[in-house]
Amino acid sequence: MSTVSPFTAATGAASYRRTRLFAAASVAIATAGIANALRANTASDIQRVFLDPIDKIHSAEMIAGILGVPFLAFAITIAVSSPLLDAIGMGLLLPLAGLLIPVGSLIMASAGSLAVGSGVYNVLMAGAAIAGIGWGLVEGVMNPLIASLYPDDKTAKLNAAHAWWPGGLVIGGLLGVAMSNLGFGWQTKLSLVIAPGLALSLLCIGVKFPPTERAAAGISAGQMFRELLNPLFLVLFCSMFLTAASELAPGQWVDLALSRVVHMPGILLLVYVSGLMFLMRHFAGPLVHKLSPIGVLWLSCLMAALGLFALSLANSPVTALFAATVWGTGVCYMWPTMLATASERFPRGGALLMGLMGTAGTLSIQFVLPLMGAIFDRKKIELAGGDAAFKALVAGPELDRVLGGAAQASFRAVAILPAILLIVFAAIWRYDRSRGGYRPQKL
Repeated sequence: MSTVSPFTAATGAASYRRTRLFAAASVAIATAGIANALRANTASDIQRVFLDPIDKIHSAEMIAGILGVPFLAFAITIAVSSPLLDAIGMGLLLPLAGLLIPVGSLIMASAGSLAVGSGVYNVLMAGAAIAGIGWGLVEGVMNPLIASLYPDDKTAKLNAAHAWWPGGLVIGGLLGVAMSNLGFGWQTKLSLVIAPGLALSLLCIGVKFPPTERAAAGISAGQMFRELLNPLFLVLFCSMFLTAASELAPGQWVDLALSRVVHMPGILLLVYVSGLMFLMRHFAGPLVHKLSPIGVLWLSCLMAALGLFALSLANSPVTALFAATVWGTGVCYMWPTMLATASERFPRGGALLMGLMGTAGTLSIQFVLPLMGAIFDRKKIELAGGDAAFKALVAGPELDRVLGGAAQASFRAVAILPAILLIVFAAIWRYDRSRGGYRPQKL
């Protein structure tokens, strides 16, 4: 087996236009974040215009299903593209992502013109799926790209690049609120993602992309696949289901579910939390060096569990901001640190293992987000006193009470997920300490 020393790997990475490529990766994840924020911001409009007339009783579960489809498409895309990344090429897949995300959003915006009645639901699902494929290509390329460009600083650089996910959520959320105040419709909001998508494609023109770290080190595909059998990787893979669900599912649900409860646009909570995450991810390096990646993940899970439980009790702008601060601080480092941990512990697994971690994270949303919708629907019927009583409700304090209680129940159910991982990460943390502390693997 041929290997590349850390010095040689870093020198080879420096021969590429790292600043330009890092910028392209950042714009890519920002584009995905903008698209996700705009979908979340327009969810209540889509539910009211299309889904309530189809099935008012189950409309929350239906819109949750639509919001969850991009995560399923993401999961499938990243699982398929990651092991083929060196064969297809980063330089082809990343600009393609910049086209697919806007196309998917435009299909959703045009759903009323492309179908009628219940057929609109299928069009909305198809548009969301295409946007999710583009998002999957973003994640499938950017993580191994950054690992190749910065082999000796993966955790800090992955956190810095992934800061543009919440950065995109801030941009998309503020644009959504501003467009609403200016009287623009939800279709126009969804169309805004065209601009960053085109910017991403333009950034990729004329720039050379490196091979993945695994390919550059001469490690075969067979050796890469064998890393899947490592027991610790399987533990991290399963843990990714819960860390991602703790971050992404509530983020997609907060505008739709909490606006009536806290008496402010829920999307502003998402904007606030995303801004907090954007800033904090740029300072991941010192924290990781002090606690180790697993230590950071344990602390993150504690804060996330407390924050989600607090969100289930929030009933005013003040309590909502407090709960969102705790939750946002908790989930801030989860996704990029999980990816970096897999890459640093199992570098022979290359893009495949990083891609599968992303697959695990987004598959969890496909299950958890509809579950939140189903809990919401069941609780609203229970609080209203039955199907007929709920259908008879009109806008006013009683409807707000019913929907507010349903929203709180849905957040309370999710709080258990990060709490489970406190035991898992504590065991790994103790295992590392028994072996002299955390040490990244070098190719």
